[in-house]
Amino acid sequence: MTELTCFKAYDIRGQLGTELNEEIAYRIGRAYAEFLQPKSIVLGGDVRLTSEALKTALSEGIRDAGSDVIDIGMVGTEEVYFATSHLNADGGIEVTASHNPIDHNGMKPIREGSRPISADTGLLDIKRLAEQNQFSPAIQEQRGGYKKMSVLEAYLDHLFGYLDVSKVKPLKLVMNAGNGAAGHVVDAIEKRFAELNLPIELIKINNEPDGTFPNGIPNPILHENRAPTIDAVLEHGADMGIAWDGDFDRCFLVDEKGNFIEGYYIVGLLAEAFLLKNPGAKVVHDPRLTWNTIEVAEKNGGQAIQSKTGHAFIKERMRAEDAIYGGEMSAHHYFRDFFYCDSGMIPWLLVVELVSTTGKPLSELVNDMVLAYPSPGELNRKIADPAAAIQRVREHYESSALVIDDTDGISMEFPEWRFNLRMSNTEPVVRLNLETRGDSELLAQCQSELLALLD
Repeated sequence: MTELTCFKAYDIRGQLGTELNEEIAYRIGRAYAEFLQPKSIVLGGDVRLTSEALKTALSEGIRDAGSDVIDIGMVGTEEVYFATSHLNADGGIEVTASHNPIDHNGMKPIREGSRPISADTGLLDIKRLAEQNQFSPAIQEQRGGYKKMSVLEAYLDHLFGYLDVSKVKPLKLVMNAGNGAAGHVVDAIEKRFAELNLPIELIKINNEPDGTFPNGIPNPILHENRAPTIDAVLEHGADMGIAWDGDFDRCFLVDEKGNFIEGYYIVGLLAEAFLLKNPGAKVVHDPRLTWNTIEVAEKNGGQAIQSKTGHAFIKERMRAEDAIYGGEMSAHHYFRDFFYCDSGMIPWLLVVELVSTTGKPLSELVNDMVLAYPSPGELNRKIADPAAAIQRVREHYESSALVIDDTDGISMEFPEWRFNLRMSNTEPVVRLNLETRGDSELLAQCQSELLALLD
């Protein structure tokens, strides 16, 4: 029995040919359906050149196990989340490698109610069944059915439920789909804006889906990938720029001055927006950067709750707490009314409403937060022995730390600054996040000191 190395903690992804191919995809589909015993499954795929073939192989495996397949076409991950709950299906799978290299692909599986399937909730069982590959021969009469369906209009109806269209003011927005899966939704939203006579102009760049990724893999969290959005905002005098990753479950914002807004401050902005409309509600955040989110929640009569990083953990905690919103500084934003799932479309629509109702530009909406809790964003370092490096940092600071938290990696707090240091699940990399209480000089000093300890 050969181990399938494409199974990770939260999803499936691997190098094409060796770790993931059509034969393996068939086995995964068969194993997934044998494990869940679903009546119907939603399938979607991103723009990668292999996604359609892998989706077809998945479909064959699912149907051979006796389950029906609803194929919603070339879509982003959140469209599979939406369709699974909207159609009352028993599960769904998006074929996507998101922002991984061009020679990779993968899958994001969910179960009924758009709940994630992770290593703790069935993914390892599916892996074991797929590795064993001991499926009984398919019986033609008992095979599941197959149909194609679009849920785009219903999905748009849901998205527009987050936007009070009566309050929208004239705005010019740059939209950078990165040649990924977002383009068709951008087009559909533009059409809906026109139908509603909303005074919003969209400037679309890299909007055509193209699995060869002529402008590079869409991943705006990388500094080198931000320039096209920033340049277009400045060139067109736009009010905001929005860019997405390949399957658009994360969105990244650029303000009217061409400044990239770190996801941390967008979490604070959206938490505030939800708490103003829902006094006393709970918001969930990850441990990497926390002070601003906690302050926003307390100021607005809400409650900030910390969860381990990762979509499966955030969603589980949100359900347990009935939290209205959850946010990670990595630009994942989760919404109770979106089946506790993350969306890359809902956040910018909410910000459009905030800019319209407050009369303030995006830079002004986040400026106080950036000044109050400056952070350089996530710093990644390749290190031969990450565990030893983290232990070195712990020993250096533990005698002076006010708080030491091991929820996710190690977080340490001091009177005027804090940091979180964690290992990557997939590579010999440590990820460092730090913030101060309004002190940029201290930030630079602490950053320098921490990086020296890591090297």
